[in-house]
Amino acid sequence: MSRIGRLPIALPGGVSVSISGGSVEVKGPKGTLKQSIPQRVAVQNNNGSIEVTRESDEREVKALHGLARSLIANMVKGVAEGFSKSVEVIGVGYGAKMQGDELVVSVGFTNPVKMKVPDGLKVADPKTVNISIPGIGSVPVTTVTVEGADKQLVGQFAASVRAIRPPEPYKGKGIRYKGEEVRKKAGKAMGAGD
Repeated sequence: MSRIGRLPIALPGGVSVSISGGSVEVKGPKGTLKQSIPQRVAVQNNNGSIEVTRESDEREVKALHGLARSLIANMVKGVAEGFSKSVEVIGVGYGAKMQGDELVVSVGFTNPVKMKVPDGLKVADPKTVNISIPGIGSVPVTTVTVEGADKQLVGQFAASVRAIRPPEPYKGKGIRYKGEEVRKKAGKAMGAGD
């Protein structure tokens, strides 16, 4: 058995699961999520816990077994508690703000980058504080927090924001995940003949 796939998924209070055909729908306080399940994997609701089984021990089916269980577990956690991911915009003159349903990011380009926040996600109003970064000094850092029930959607939107201007290795300016370590490179050393 798949070590991940065989673990039952406990349903917290207020979360209901309906299984029909090849799809699973999970409802909870944070919303409703629906996911199709691979054909060779079966899902059963056994008195408050979800169990995922597979029809054979082929390598591909084992992988699908663990995948299906992980997707359902993420759906249950998402509708019960929700997921969040934060990115930090670091640099003088850099920042982010919400305008209606769009996130506007200013990172040194001619025009600010506007990103529409997808349905099902919530972006808290970005907050800016000055922090001291070794090797750079005091710089403004704007934290953008993305929240939602769908783990994949939260992660994808945070990655899209980070991709606008990934952190550069010399000064550390750019957009990075909160807590991400950026390896710094030494600048060019001036030689005697330069």
